[in-house]
Amino acid sequence: MSKGVFLLRPESKYKDSFDRYHFPNAYLSTAQKFLGDWIVYNELQAGKGTSGYTSIAKIDRIEPDPNQPNHHFAFLEEDSFLGFEKFVPYRNGIEFLESRLTTGTNKPSQLARSSVREISDTDFFRICLRGNPLTDELPRLDEDDEFSPNNPKGVYDDRTPFTFDVERERFQQILSRPFRKKIFRTNVINAYEKRCAFTGLQFINGRGRAEVQAAHIKPVEHKGPDHIQNGLALSGTIHWMFDRGLVSLSNDLDILVSRKVNDPERVWGMMSPTRKAWVPNDSRHRPHPDFLGWHRDYHRIEA
Repeated sequence: MSKGVFLLRPESKYKDSFDRYHFPNAYLSTAQKFLGDWIVYNELQAGKGTSGYTSIAKIDRIEPDPNQPNHHFAFLEEDSFLGFEKFVPYRNGIEFLESRLTTGTNKPSQLARSSVREISDTDFFRICLRGNPLTDELPRLDEDDEFSPNNPKGVYDDRTPFTFDVERERFQQILSRPFRKKIFRTNVINAYEKRCAFTGLQFINGRGRAEVQAAHIKPVEHKGPDHIQNGLALSGTIHWMFDRGLVSLSNDLDILVSRKVNDPERVWGMMSPTRKAWVPNDSRHRPHPDFLGWHRDYHRIEA
């Protein structure tokens, strides 16, 4: 096994999704090396001319694309996907975080054009720690806030010099449930600009804390991933209602109110007047229809 990089391009012709990566046969032998191990997504930012690392996942299996000859899908292991709190640029001057891209200039090697490529463990862990800076203690579950009391502006100090064994151990911390919860919350709340998807309201308290919560559409206990497309920013009351199947969303993002609600008129009065969910402009951050469909089916809500 070895670790890898999957390149994501804006408006790609490939059929990538939240749970799989699509690639041509030319990369098959390389991708097979990653089975059972981790990959990091290297994403080209549309219109910004920048490239960087955004998330990680573990590869579970590789299967041929039944509808397109000489193409394959790399499927992600359930619950393995984890987005980064911070976008990690792929270079700093002439220093590339992937050592194999280094040329001694600010131009990467030709390997940067490969959509599927290997990466060393050292480079992988270094990228993960830059994307998810860790404090010395686990985040408080009752705080669950992107702003630490000791770090009110959300700015992290530079890390100490990289030590492989230490950073590998810290990477295991990142994978723990408390850190995953914190990272998921930060990513969802920021994507929704601290605004409730159902009401459209944005409340910020006196300490600068957003009065919205990050809700999983498909819950973790049902194998729902910590993927931003499985998340919604919701106020406390709406979150409670959503988790109990009293409200939901159609695939077109219409707000739905369950027939089980005993006072639908008052519930509708809480919702956005448009009766449409407020979602991020970036389509990659919007709720995925598969998760919305699961929520409606599980709670028996008709779209």
